[in-house]
Amino acid sequence: MEGELEVTRTVGARPLRLLERASLLRSLDELRDNAHAGRGALVLVGGESGAGKSAAVRAFCDESPRHTRVLWGGCDPLFTPRPLGPFVDIAGEAGGELAAAVDGGPPEVVAALERLAARAPAILVLEDLHWADEATLDTLRLLARRVGRLPLLVVASYRDELDRMHPLRLILGELATRTDIARIDVAPLSATAVAELADDAAIDAAELHGLTGGNPFFVTEVLAAGLGTIPATVRDAVLARAARLTEHARALLDALAVAPPRVELWLLEALGREHAIALEECLAAGMLIEERGAVAFRHDLARLAIEESMEPRRRQGLHRLALAALEQPAAGPPDVARLAHHAEGSGDREAVLKFGRLAAERAEAVGAHREAADQYGRVLRHAEDLPLDERARLLERQSDAYYLTDDQLDAIACLEQAIDLRRQIEDKRGEGDAHARIVPYLLCRGRLAEADWAARLAIELLEHVPAGPERSRAMSAMSMVAVNRGDLDGAHAWASRAIALAEQDDDPVTLVDASITAATILMRREGLAGAGELERVVELARRHHLPAGMVRAMHNLGGLAIEHHDHGLGRRWLDKGLEACNEFELDLWRLSLLGHRAGSELDQGQWTQAAATAQILIDENRDSPDPRNTGLVTLALVRARRGDPGATGLLAEAAATEGATEDFFRWAAISAATAEVAWLERRPQDVAAATQAALDDARERGSAWWQGRLSYWRWKHGIDPAPADTLDEAWAYHFAGDWRGAAAAWEARGRPYEAVLARSEADDEDVLLAAHEEARELGAGPLAAMIARTLRGHGVRGIARGPRPSTRANDASLTAREMEVLGLVAAGLRNAAIAERLFLSSRTVDHHVSAILRKLGVASRGEAVAEAERLALLEDPQAVVPT
Repeated sequence: MEGELEVTRTVGARPLRLLERASLLRSLDELRDNAHAGRGALVLVGGESGAGKSAAVRAFCDESPRHTRVLWGGCDPLFTPRPLGPFVDIAGEAGGELAAAVDGGPPEVVAALERLAARAPAILVLEDLHWADEATLDTLRLLARRVGRLPLLVVASYRDELDRMHPLRLILGELATRTDIARIDVAPLSATAVAELADDAAIDAAELHGLTGGNPFFVTEVLAAGLGTIPATVRDAVLARAARLTEHARALLDALAVAPPRVELWLLEALGREHAIALEECLAAGMLIEERGAVAFRHDLARLAIEESMEPRRRQGLHRLALAALEQPAAGPPDVARLAHHAEGSGDREAVLKFGRLAAERAEAVGAHREAADQYGRVLRHAEDLPLDERARLLERQSDAYYLTDDQLDAIACLEQAIDLRRQIEDKRGEGDAHARIVPYLLCRGRLAEADWAARLAIELLEHVPAGPERSRAMSAMSMVAVNRGDLDGAHAWASRAIALAEQDDDPVTLVDASITAATILMRREGLAGAGELERVVELARRHHLPAGMVRAMHNLGGLAIEHHDHGLGRRWLDKGLEACNEFELDLWRLSLLGHRAGSELDQGQWTQAAATAQILIDENRDSPDPRNTGLVTLALVRARRGDPGATGLLAEAAATEGATEDFFRWAAISAATAEVAWLERRPQDVAAATQAALDDARERGSAWWQGRLSYWRWKHGIDPAPADTLDEAWAYHFAGDWRGAAAAWEARGRPYEAVLARSEADDEDVLLAAHEEARELGAGPLAAMIARTLRGHGVRGIARGPRPSTRANDASLTAREMEVLGLVAAGLRNAAIAERLFLSSRTVDHHVSAILRKLGVASRGEAVAEAERLALLEDPQAVVPT
């Protein structure tokens, strides 16, 4: 056992010590002391439901110095959470400028907290982040970037049973690389601790630990029930405990159970004045706790057990009482999110329509798009009697919210329903506009044929309606489809018409969208000389306060600069785009920008970085298939070029993603990678079939790059003779047998692997020997082996085998990246700090550290440093720590 803290909490009639939490509290004390010195931090306290996170944090706050201000707010387990819920709670206590800032959204909330902390050291507690709305998560993101220079300790608790797509899991991944972020896991209690808690209870401690898994809430609930045997479930324990209370106390628990997360005293009076006399009984029994003029269940699992056990009519009646009371709160304006929750619980359709819409609009205003989508969904569940055009508008608004949360399938489904409603009322303008709006969603899914049909139908429907912004949006949508079909002339014509109409209609959104398309076409045709027009559109979007348009333009600038082989320019724009994504929380564009970065790293031979970036795209597993597809192809090529296993499986997964065969660029990349991997792994079967369709499409589009790349690998496999098509210059040198020209072209483009590939085609032994050494330096084992076979065929002997020099240079066979990580470990950096320094994910650094320990044959980081010093590894030039 870790030791006990001399703090007690009352559960039932017995004091309960906090066991096995001493280390956690020492860590929080140290972080608080650092914050008082101006080095603030965000500490994430995670654990399973009922692990005792809140109890530990409360003990910490209770023991903090008196001059430290504690601000406490919790997220709401409502059907749809309140935007900025915990900060609304805190503002109610703190008042002043923080109360005024809440209506301004996340940036103003963070600014107000900065000013508040500057006046006196503070602890900000945010409970139950797993229920957080998007605006609260946005605020946390912004706060995390600034907390390190404030006298502020932010303690945020959350349940760690998060599914893969939970918004909080994505935030935790983003924060993992920051040095001013700490994570504390609240572990279940050991069998010894459970036995100590159950020491004077007539319960088998081993059975109790086995049933509860050491979950403190489950343990204490069972103990508090006072039964001679363990209840079959924790719900039974909670209900058994409640059953021992008086009738008034049970009625009070019912009233509180319908109004999460906490009930103000004035609301308690409204829900059950006659039962309020039992409040002290409920508090003494440990079912409820008091929170700054309000009461709440000690744990939400208990509240849920009570709520679910209630008779439906009783539950509905309590929701009605809460709805009536909250319409005229004792202080401040009505909370429309809470009102919408109780309106639905009470079955009041008119109130749901009223407050649900207001709550959705409020959520949109502060950037809580997921909550907005849920609120629109709530309204739509009760909208069967609304006029069809009104229902269509609600579906369109919900579609927008879904798209902004990367839920493209639901966004498409909402627009399809809206289209059907518009068609029923013969609203051609509305139907055409909905068809135009669905086009980018379909393109993101790779459903090009459907997008083409939708764009054409939008143009047809809007052709004869009076002028309006819908027509320019349809033309802009058609230009996007034309780009994806490779019809650049047609795309430019549609974009130009859209620009003219958007200027006429004073429609900045369509103006920026269409201008990006036109400028992208110009840069695709003219190369880097055409970059200026896209740069102009970046500023146009900035002036109109359109962050998504600004980032889209930066994305295209960065991607096209890389496509035209200027990796420096490309990376600058990608970095600017990523900064803007962080500022405006544009996760969709962030992933696409990272996809371009992964491709650039691959091209430049930065394979460790490329693999790490690709892994981020794969691990995020967002709804959009394209970034994940890019990650799969990039990682497959890194593995194949290094000779690592698993490349074929990654490519098969990429080929199976939605829309992969319809999207030319995705399919061409998969096809070319499939052929290259097959050549490296010396298995030529099925390459012809795997590449033929993509090659035919490349020829039809006149794509010199993809014709050259696909033809090259077919030629290497002996499938086709050297082609006579118009090809990219570098590939053309290969077919002409001019390896010198090819190598020079690839080097000029900053692509070392392709340059070695070109030299591998020479018949000069000295050139081949140099190429062999270069391949080994890159870590390109399969290519090095092929060059070695060619040299042996020439009669050359004594060719070096085994790892490349940078791997062989140390006795432990550490790679260059592992040597970098080892140097940073020796410098005392934690994994999160190493990840930030090397621009890697924390998971990748964890893997590197594990590999270092395994190769050195040690069990800890300290032992690794000692062993590295014994082997003189830290003197190796490969171990120089990057600055």
